[in-house]
Amino acid sequence: MNKLARRCVAVGAALAAAIGVAVSSSPVQATPSTATSKVLVQAPVQPLHAVALNKTISGQPWAAFVATYGMTDGYVVENDFQPGQTTGWHSHPGPSLIFVVTGSITNYVSDQPHCKGVTYAAGTTFVDAGGTDVHELVNNGTTPAETVAVQLIPQGQPRRIDEPEPSNCHI
Repeated sequence: MNKLARRCVAVGAALAAAIGVAVSSSPVQATPSTATSKVLVQAPVQPLHAVALNKTISGQPWAAFVATYGMTDGYVVENDFQPGQTTGWHSHPGPSLIFVVTGSITNYVSDQPHCKGVTYAAGTTFVDAGGTDVHELVNNGTTPAETVAVQLIPQGQPRRIDEPEPSNCHI
């Protein structure tokens, strides 16, 4: 084998080894969403500090506190799920208040023991605090489900971050 042929073989072997290492150490793929999401509105939100201290008509105390630091992107998002459909595992850099409009939806959260899901029926709400929380919404029912989420996201950040299935969650 001449000198040029040996170099070509050596370069080819090195390239094959590099590709093998890159493929074997590639990150775990995110789980895809099968639900349909539609952003109904997105608007900038000025930094805010809202405190509402009040009483109900019957005199019971009631309060709400909302604060942001810096500019925020506000979203209202509609999610439609056919039976068996899922959002896929994902996270958000800010909080979401989710309203279940129709059907029921199960929220699986990675920091719960064995990713135990909690099912919410139409007319209920739940909160996703955002941050490092990784979760998946699934329609385990036999009828379509719809949720509407109100989200506060740090300005310029992605609203949703696709994540791989957590190692402690096999749903």
